[in-house]
Amino acid sequence: MCRHLGYMGPERTLHSLVYDGEHSLETQAYAPRMTQGNILNADGFGVGWYQDGAPVRFRRAQPLWTDQSFREVAGAVRASCVVAAIRSATVGFPVDESCAQPFRAGRWLFSHNGKVEGYGGVEAKLRELAGDVAEVPDARAPVDSAPLFALAVRYWRDGLPLGDGLAAVVAAITALAPGRYNLLASDGTSLAATTWGDSLFAREDADTVLLASEPLDGDAAWQAVPDRSLVTAGPGTGVRIDSL
Repeated sequence: MCRHLGYMGPERTLHSLVYDGEHSLETQAYAPRMTQGNILNADGFGVGWYQDGAPVRFRRAQPLWTDQSFREVAGAVRASCVVAAIRSATVGFPVDESCAQPFRAGRWLFSHNGKVEGYGGVEAKLRELAGDVAEVPDARAPVDSAPLFALAVRYWRDGLPLGDGLAAVVAAITALAPGRYNLLASDGTSLAATTWGDSLFAREDADTVLLASEPLDGDAAWQAVPDRSLVTAGPGTGVRIDSL
């Protein structure tokens, strides 16, 4: 089980998104409330944001709460669109910075919270579906999330909108293997996410959208997203939830 969040709205510091709130992403790294068997998300973290329309990323293989340098830097960086994730590595995959998410290609940021069951038996087929993404380093990461990202990039490059691309990935992988497929992505101007086997919550204010695996605080504005849903949010459109 990993945890992730997406933010879109007025500029705010990365520190406020990652560390603020009694159930912040940092807290979820060592004390998640909605667990599926594990109690730590200590195998790395990553934060991606946009500078002049292009995604910038910071990733580490260490637990989020141990990186005091990032905590300091996060207070000095402001962004209006952010994707952040903490990792609990699935057995058999390395604890390595290359596996920490969000992944990045072009203008897209991507995070997978979940697991491909029986990955060894479907990896080749997944990579065949994704096609040639040799120029996308994150698509070659030694983790089951990588070919899902590669497939999403293929769909986006073929012209599918952000959310439709994630829905197409879920349709493709669930036809091959059971698992948990909570995906989250951004293109810098919108957010999209899927629920398939794990929790997701949405919070929408007048000019702000937050998507998170767990509510970051006790505010009643957090809305649980039903399982097997697609969530999309864009400028002026608010949050939309559709069944997958």
